[in-house]
Amino acid sequence: MSRRGWALFVAMSLIWGVPYLLIKVAVDEVSPVVVVFARCAIGAALLLPWTLRRGGLGPALRQWRWLLVFTVLEMTAPWLLLAYAEQSLSSSLTGLLVAAVPFVAAFAGRLAGEEERLTPVRMVGMVLGVAGIAALLGLDPEGAALLPVLAVALVTVGYATAPLVISRKLPEVPGVAAASVALAVTTVVYAPFALPQLGDAVDASGEALLSLTTLGVLCTAVALALFFALIREVGPQRALVITFVNPAVAVLLGVGLLGEPFTLGIALGLPLVLAGCVLATGRGPATPSAPEVGEPAATAR
Repeated sequence: MSRRGWALFVAMSLIWGVPYLLIKVAVDEVSPVVVVFARCAIGAALLLPWTLRRGGLGPALRQWRWLLVFTVLEMTAPWLLLAYAEQSLSSSLTGLLVAAVPFVAAFAGRLAGEEERLTPVRMVGMVLGVAGIAALLGLDPEGAALLPVLAVALVTVGYATAPLVISRKLPEVPGVAAASVALAVTTVVYAPFALPQLGDAVDASGEALLSLTTLGVLCTAVALALFFALIREVGPQRALVITFVNPAVAVLLGVGLLGEPFTLGIALGLPLVLAGCVLATGRGPATPSAPEVGEPAATAR
C-alpha cells in the first residue's frame, strides 16, 4: 500500500470510530431527530456542490427509486435508531454492537446470491463474532436495555444490506453522488420534525454544538469523501478493513473521554468481535457464474 493509501486508511479507521462518542454527547441535550437533521444538513451542504461540479447528480437521479431504498437503509432509518439507542446505551457498547455489520452482510450476501462462498474460515469468524456480541450483552445485562439493543440490531441490518443495493442496482452511480443525494433526502424528511426543536439545539452547550458540527463535517462529509478516495487508492475490499479498527476506537474514546465503564463484557467481547470481523470478511473462492459486484456503499457511522 502506498503512503497515500496508508494515510487514508489510518484516517478512516479513526474517523469512523468517533461518531458514537459525538452522538452520545449530542443526545444528552438535543433530540435524536435534531441530531440526524443537523448531521445530514451539514453533510449535504458540503457534498452536494461537489457532486454538482463533477456531474454526478444526473446519474444518481436517473436511478431515484433504488437510491431512495439505499437512503432509507443507510441513513434515514439507521441514524435515527442510533441516536435513539445512545440515549440509553454507552457509546462503547453501541460501537461494538454495530461491529456485527460484517457478519450480517456476509449472511445477507449469501441469501442474495453473492459470488463468495461461506468458507469454513468465514463461518468460524461469524461464530466468534456472535460469541463476542453474546459476551457483550450477557456479561453486562444492566447496561443493555432491550429496545435500544433491538434498535442497533436494525441498524446493522440496514448497514449490511445498503451495499447490496449500491452494487446490484446502482453500479453506475458515483459513491459520493449517492451519499450526497441520500443526505439531502434525509435532511428534507426530518426537517418538519427537527425545525420546531431547533431552539433546543441553539440553547445547547458548546460541547453539544461542537459534537453536532463535527459529526456533520468530519464524520459525514469529510469521511465519505476520504472513504471513496481510499477505495480508488487500494480497492473496495482492502478499504473495508477499516471496520476492524472502528470498534476499538469507539471503546477507547467512550472509556477515556466519557468515563464509560470498561466492563468484563467489553474486555471479552472486543477481541472476539474484532477477530470475527477479520475472519468473516476474508476473501473466499468465487463461484464461476456470479456477476461482478460494484463499488461498495460507504457506511457513515
